[in-house]
Amino acid sequence: MDYSAHPSAVIDEGCIIGKGTKVWHFSHIMPKCTIGENCNIGQNVVISPEVIIGNNVKIQNNVSIYTGVTCEDDVFLGPSMVFTNVNNPRSAINRRDQYSKTVVKKGASIGANATIVCGHDIGRFAFIGAGAVVTKNVPDYALVVGNPAKQIGWMSEYGHTLKFDADGLATCPESKQRYKLSANRVSRIDE
Repeated sequence: MDYSAHPSAVIDEGCIIGKGTKVWHFSHIMPKCTIGENCNIGQNVVISPEVIIGNNVKIQNNVSIYTGVTCEDDVFLGPSMVFTNVNNPRSAINRRDQYSKTVVKKGASIGANATIVCGHDIGRFAFIGAGAVVTKNVPDYALVVGNPAKQIGWMSEYGHTLKFDADGLATCPESKQRYKLSANRVSRIDE
């Protein structure tokens, strides 16, 4: 076993967990999950069957990740945020064959208590504010907040608000990486 798990964690058979990953108190990893290397899975996290988690993903306490969700590398999931996987759940009706897919792309951050309604992808390095309710796809580098979530700006890969000049150029104050805004899309120009 190349990962570590607290004795109170439950890890079902058929999971693949990468080297250096840590699973903390009272978390439950269900069958057929794939979890990458160097992840940190906080206390009281539930990861449902067949979820895919990339490398270096940070999952804070009390997060629920349901079947149909994929998180790419370097994703941050804030405390008590949740994904859904059925648009019209009913207790008496089994809709396991109707799970919608959600992909959280590389480097995205989702704030505390946010909800991601299923079937909506989160773009690369997007930033979802605390308590936001995401009801549509979020573009790469977008900053979204509120209920329903609305885009209010753009974020750098280091998590700083980007301020674009008249030519559509911005520089991250921390990394000095440069970005271009064109046709309401942001891309890094010095990759």
